[in-house]
Amino acid sequence: MIVHIVAGGPKDFLPDLRDFDGKDVYWIGVDKGVAYLFEHGLVPRTAVGDFDSLPPSEWRKYKEKIPDIKTFPPEKDKTDMELAVLEAMGKHPEKLRIFGATGGRMDHFLGNIFLMGRFLREKTPVEMIDRQNVIEWKTPGRYRLEGWPGKPYVSFLSLSPEVKGLSLEGFKYPLKNGHISFGSTLCISNELIGDSGTYSFTEGILLVIRSSDRPSGKAIFGGSEGKNAGETIG
Repeated sequence: MIVHIVAGGPKDFLPDLRDFDGKDVYWIGVDKGVAYLFEHGLVPRTAVGDFDSLPPSEWRKYKEKIPDIKTFPPEKDKTDMELAVLEAMGKHPEKLRIFGATGGRMDHFLGNIFLMGRFLREKTPVEMIDRQNVIEWKTPGRYRLEGWPGKPYVSFLSLSPEVKGLSLEGFKYPLKNGHISFGSTLCISNELIGDSGTYSFTEGILLVIRSSDRPSGKAIFGGSEGKNAGETIG
């Protein structure tokens, strides 16, 4: 099962969600993200949140069609997104993709970035996707990275005090056994020189970002399988 979470961030940042649908996809709508799913002709199998961002009449119309609804009070100790991530973790998916979690308030955006780390110990690939970026957390290992049309830039940022043993092969700016510390911009805006490249590191936590200068209306994946920002190869 692949779980897709759709949150209620600014609509302009959303790709066409229909491009990510498939028979093995389980959709979770978070608050206003429920409306975004219905607007794309998709019915969430689970809805999570306080739903205070939806007009009552609109919410009544939607909830009649949703088989599983988890309702929480507006004032609580966890955000709607965190509750949705916990719901997704309980399903033990082979992959998680998060939409509608970028743009808007910076505190929510950063909180959503850090929430992705919840899956590190589960060894579940997690991607946060909008029209301009694809973001992933990575633990030490060796990964293959394939090129994506319209997303030429690849950046590597340390989410730990230091990332050690970082090597980049098949990139415009290669690196061998390098170290980057938290806050370093050494590995921002790299590019592949061919169809694919590899990266590896031995210690730390890495944030891998695929991006473009301009938003694209097209998804960079084909259906529910798609490519990710790093297939483990060893």
